[in-house]
Amino acid sequence: MNILQVIPYFAFTRGGDVNVCYNITKQFTKMGHNVTILTTTFDYDKEDTDSIERLSMVPIEYKFNLALFIYSPDIKDWLDNNIERFDIIHLHELRSYQNNVLIKYAEKYDIPYILQPHASTPKHVNKSFIKYGYDILYGNRIMRNATTTIAVSEEEAYYDKKMKAKDVRVIYNGMNLEDYDNLPKKGEFKERHGINSPYILYLGRMDKLKGINHLIEAFGMLPDEFSEYELVIAGKITEYKKELDKLILSNNLKDRVIFTDFVEEDEKISIYHDAELFVNPVKYMGGVSITVFESILSDTPVIVTPESGEVIEKINAGTLVEYNDIEALKNEMIRSLTDKDMTLKQLANGQNYIRTHLDWESVSNRILNIYHEAIEGENHE
Repeated sequence: MNILQVIPYFAFTRGGDVNVCYNITKQFTKMGHNVTILTTTFDYDKEDTDSIERLSMVPIEYKFNLALFIYSPDIKDWLDNNIERFDIIHLHELRSYQNNVLIKYAEKYDIPYILQPHASTPKHVNKSFIKYGYDILYGNRIMRNATTTIAVSEEEAYYDKKMKAKDVRVIYNGMNLEDYDNLPKKGEFKERHGINSPYILYLGRMDKLKGINHLIEAFGMLPDEFSEYELVIAGKITEYKKELDKLILSNNLKDRVIFTDFVEEDEKISIYHDAELFVNPVKYMGGVSITVFESILSDTPVIVTPESGEVIEKINAGTLVEYNDIEALKNEMIRSLTDKDMTLKQLANGQNYIRTHLDWESVSNRILNIYHEAIEGENHE
């Protein structure tokens, strides 16, 4: 099968959508399929995908970027010369210039396309006016004409259906489970970064929707018995750090909060494994967060909001706290740090589920089946 993956950027610092595109591509090429990733030069690093055989990377020069709406008009020239050789198109993200162009080619050349919005469908999170405007012009058409839409969670599926997607399948993102078969030595990350105290961890994007401010406030309310603890905030530094710095100062936590900046892949497991607790206090994350699963596989208990705890709640693999409930967050942090029987049971539940359902091979096979259904459906019309 000749598969075209389309994503507006390809840089691991951009998060989950790139991670999904990369890992399903690795699996598809192992199965013998030919995969092309059509992207832009925005933040692109050729070395990220050099190791994948049977993969063609096509980074198109972009003219400008406006809030990750990346304008790359030369994509049309490439499609004119190449589109006919593909059996299926897989669009990553919903709102992009690349999708605007691709759906026209898909229609013209009668090639089915699969849409994977990566939890970008809801309009209530931020920039809602822009999202509504885009969807009136393009987004609703992209969604409705997709043969199948892949949702990352039941919550996202709800919003996809509201946009009249005709076939929605929930497929949770996969994981490289072999990375967690032999965990690093306890204390490796702490030793490398000069951390001498037990710490609570947040790892993820640094912006105001992530609830990091609530975590800082709750951390500052912990009783004296936890005064030796530090709070590690891991993730690419952004302008939002200035607001967090003010909050840290006002809570007298200047010497107890550590910012690591972006954490490389080879350090991620050790930063989870060394933590006493992982907290993901987000306002919105489409129901599921891969970082929560990573922490569980690293033997570190988790506290999440319902917005990233859809699976966690179902299988009792961690503790849920409502977004912005700082008092409850403080109390549950204390409980998770002291009730080892509870957290050991939660970790066992989570690890069993993840290893049974979320390996990339299983996830990729489910997506491949959707490709086959789409192609066969086109052939039978």
